[in-house]
This record gives sequence, structure tokens and C-alpha cells, in this order.
Amino acid sequence: MKKAAASAALVSVGGILPGLSAKSYGRILGSNERIQVACMGVVSRGMAVGSNFAGQENCEVIYSCDVDANASAKFAAAIQDIQGSKPKEQKDVRKLLEDKDVDALVVTAPDHWHAPAALMALQAGKHVYLEKPCSHNPKEGELLIAAQKKYGKVVQVGNQRRSWPNVVAGIKEVHNGAIGKPYMAKTWYANNRGPIGRGNRVAVPEWLDFELWQGPAPREAYRDNLIHYNWHWFWNWGTGEALNNGTHMVDLARWGLQVEYPTMVNSAGGRYHYEDDWETPDTQIINMEFGDKGVITWEGRSCNGKHIEGGSVGVLFYGETGSLLIEGGNSYKIFNLKNEIVKDVQNDMPIDPQNRVSPAQALDAIHIQNFFDGIKKGIEVRSEIVGAHQSTLLVQLGNISQRMGRSLQIDPATGRIRNDKKAMALWSRDYQKGWEPKV
Repeated sequence: MKKAAASAALVSVGGILPGLSAKSYGRILGSNERIQVACMGVVSRGMAVGSNFAGQENCEVIYSCDVDANASAKFAAAIQDIQGSKPKEQKDVRKLLEDKDVDALVVTAPDHWHAPAALMALQAGKHVYLEKPCSHNPKEGELLIAAQKKYGKVVQVGNQRRSWPNVVAGIKEVHNGAIGKPYMAKTWYANNRGPIGRGNRVAVPEWLDFELWQGPAPREAYRDNLIHYNWHWFWNWGTGEALNNGTHMVDLARWGLQVEYPTMVNSAGGRYHYEDDWETPDTQIINMEFGDKGVITWEGRSCNGKHIEGGSVGVLFYGETGSLLIEGGNSYKIFNLKNEIVKDVQNDMPIDPQNRVSPAQALDAIHIQNFFDGIKKGIEVRSEIVGAHQSTLLVQLGNISQRMGRSLQIDPATGRIRNDKKAMALWSRDYQKGWEPKV
């Protein structure tokens, strides 16, 4: 059943990657030594990621963890269909981490839970697969780096494009001088999200443990326009479109330009389209300068889906002799200074970057297997926590600049804000008493 489910997953998203045979995919999907994982946060994207883990021959999902009882039961049943065994249900991540049979925790819960759950898992001796963003605020990213170093476990962050073969090849082209010296990367995300309205304070549904859902976050009353997705647009739990989607392409931009921490960050934007409870920007432009090494920009439009360079997401590198475009899929194009395409590397696998659940399941399986190789073989994973923090920090600094209404001067050695105590107050956050994260 596992083999059939894995094969079906590959076929359902458009077939085998160019250059990889069915036998090669068999190797990607692994051996019979199973890594036992617990999945935390199993709605929507969590369902897709957990199902992908269950579809790997060298993995078994043994826990379904969600504060939504209905979602947890649905996930457990779906995983049983894939792997032939039903995971246990446990709504409290702290309790399942006491189980010695758990090798790794997969965190796809809301953003405010990402770093706290990962820290708990590392302290319990578990490896962590952590969906982006790796943290809700910069301080949490620093804590994750310290914890990974202290406990020595593998942390793979869900910047899955770092494992997509043609994306890797495109970045290598940039590094090898295909466009001369690169000095600028433009990134973007565009969508047509509707309004979320004005939430009403109502009784918490019987299927939801809202107290545990809030976990580390300071308590607010339940409202009927918050769960399961609109929390992204509230600062108490979410991080806005910049971290929800901007992180992916900004990570590629930083990787391509081979930069770490910036020297200056500024942001402009706001909530323009609708009058509702949405707190984070629906339109935002973040500029990140890296001294004489170059500049990265991110343009986010949550409520106007007009494409840039033919795609709703992408990164475009500018260099001395040309440009290189990585679109939403597993492909890239190189242009000369006359705007002529000189190389076009395509992939016939359909990928939908607007699909927030599972845009590229088979490609993401490569990232999962890289995580397993980190556990079994001790190799450095492709999205390790130091680099993931550096990429996440760029858009976090953009949000801090946005909220402060001014540019931020940054120490390029540490990524910390210079000479601005008010801005540094947003480096961390307030936590519910007793939930403060620690290494």
C-alpha cells in the first residue's frame, strides 16, 4: 500500500522529473529503515506535508497532533490509507514528545508555534522538520540556532525549492558567472485574496482547544474569522504575506547573491484594499541593501494578482552581462542584455504556486529525503537553521521597518538593528506566562 501511495503521489503531480527514471525515484523514496515522525498541525498544508512524509517508504507517521479534534481524526484516517497503519492522536505536542519512539517532529502549526515547538522537540532529543517561517520573530531564530548547536539534532526548514533540481541548477548558473557578477535580485508574490470581515466574539467550538492553539501567544478572545487561515494576518499569531510567501523567494535571492546579513532594510505598504480585521500589509515593498554586494527587493500584493515576468511568484537576478529568472516552478531562463533568451530550462511537471496546500508534492519529497539523509548519514541539510534564519530575518526586518515607519540600519556581522531601541523592542515578543521559549 505504501509503494502504491507513493507512486500515486508522483503521478498525481505530473510525472517523473526530467533526468530521473522510475528506478531513481525508488532510490529517492528510500529504504526499509523507517524514521518515525509526529506531525503537528495537520490542517491544509499540514495535511499535505504529513501525507508526503507518510508516502515515503523509509518513514512512518506515528502521531497526529492538532488542537482541532476533527482535523486530527481526518488526518489520522488519511495517513492510514497511505501507509496502512493509523497514527495515534495527541493534541498536546508536549506529551507526544515524551514518547521515545518519536524520531522527529514535523511542525506545520501556525507561525507563533513554529520556534517554540521546535525548541521543545530539540530539548526532547528529536530531529525537526520545520515549515517556514522558522520563527515568529528574530529572537526565536537566534534561540533555534543555539538549540540546534547545543542538542546536535537535525533541523530542516521547509524552503523546499533548495532541493528542486532545476532551481539548484539555476542558482549554480548565477554562482558560475552565467550573468556576470550578480548585484540585484527582485522577488515577488501576487494573489487575489478576499476580505476577512469583522470577526465576532463567539463561543469556542467544541472541537477546538483554543487555549492550546494560542499556546505561547498572549491570550486574546476567540473570534469567528481567525481559524484556520486568517491568523496569518494578525501580528499576535501570524507574520503577514512577507513571511507567509515572501520567505521562499527571498531565500533564493540571498542564496544566489551569496549574502548573509544586510546593512539597511526599509519597507513601504499597508492594508489598502479592504476595511476589515486584517492587520498586516496587503501591499508591501521591502528593500534590503548589502553594502557593495548588492540589493534584494520583495514586492508583495495579496489583493492584486497581476503577474510579474509571467508568474505570480519569482526571483529575477540582474548581473553585469545578463539576467536569470527563476519562476514559481522547477525551471529557469537566462537572458542577455538585449532581453534575448539564451537558455531556457523547463520542467514538464505542473506546479501551482497559488495552491497553498501542496503545490509540488514530488519535488518536495526530495527535500524530505534530504532531511532523512541528515538524520541517517549526518550530511548537512539543504535548508539548515543558520541559513534559514538569515533568510527569514530579512523579511522580519522588513516587517519591523513597516511597523516602525522608518528605515533600519543593520549590523552586517550579526543582523541586529543598530541604534534604534524602539525597533529592537520588536526583535522579540511578549509570551503567555509559563510559555517563554528557552534553549
